Amino acid sequence: MSNLPATSQELALRIRQTALTMCYQKKASHLGGAFSAADMLAVLYHEVMAARPAEPRWAERDRLYYSKGHACTALYAVLAERGYFPRADLDTFTDDGSLLTSHVNHKVAGVELSTGSLGHALSVACGVALAGLRQRKTWHSYVIVSDGELDEGSNWEAILFAPHHRLDNLTLVVDYNKIQSFGSTAEVLNLDPLADKFKAFGWDTIEVDGHNHAALAAALAKRGRTPGRPRAVIAHTIKGKGVDFMEGQLAWHYKSPNQDQYQQAMAQLQVQA
Repeated sequence: MSNLPATSQELALRIRQTALTMCYQKKASHLGGAFSAADMLAVLYHEVMAARPAEPRWAERDRLYYSKGHACTALYAVLAERGYFPRADLDTFTDDGSLLTSHVNHKVAGVELSTGSLGHALSVACGVALAGLRQRKTWHSYVIVSDGELDEGSNWEAILFAPHHRLDNLTLVVDYNKIQSFGSTAEVLNLDPLADKFKAFGWDTIEVDGHNHAALAAALAKRGRTPGRPRAVIAHTIKGKGVDFMEGQLAWHYKSPNQDQYQQAMAQLQVQA
């Protein structure tokens, strides 16, 4: 059963607490990227997306394609909070035979696409959005990509495709925390000026503080869109957001917290409640 928090801010905090516990208990990684995406997930599932957790395949649901499948703990956490599956199932994360695998698994209720092979989800979402547009459906497709995966050429094919086909039922959110697996995005393959690139490709482009819930809600809303143009939301975020010794640190792309780090991080998160 869902016991959804009263606000999206409270939901984001629960996402971080749950992701932290999952990574600690199972010695898993990608916590920094889960923390940077927590606020956008909270706003989508609390404020924006049409969904029926008791009917995960409801035909009129809005779709989320979570491309950064390595940061799966944040998505699993929000789905459990929304009631797609029991919170107790989170304890099986990465266990042999569990559906809650270390990269996002489409067999989990509420998950549209298995992800983790970076650069695939946006292309799939474009196809789904095009089908929805041609069938005159009212649902919307959302995609969350990591900034590092924009190094993949397949994304830029999709970024060309969406405006050409006037996919105004599609929203792309870039989790722009500016750190990828082996360095900063500026060092590995510089993306800037990122917003200008999307604008040049024909997207309705908005830059926001990716931890400001009001700004995210306004950018992600389905009303007030420019007809015929997909929307790109460049969400400036902080890797490891919410825990001071994780924020902006490359090590927390892969690192798993030890007991002391877990306790310190949880204490910081609890103070924010």
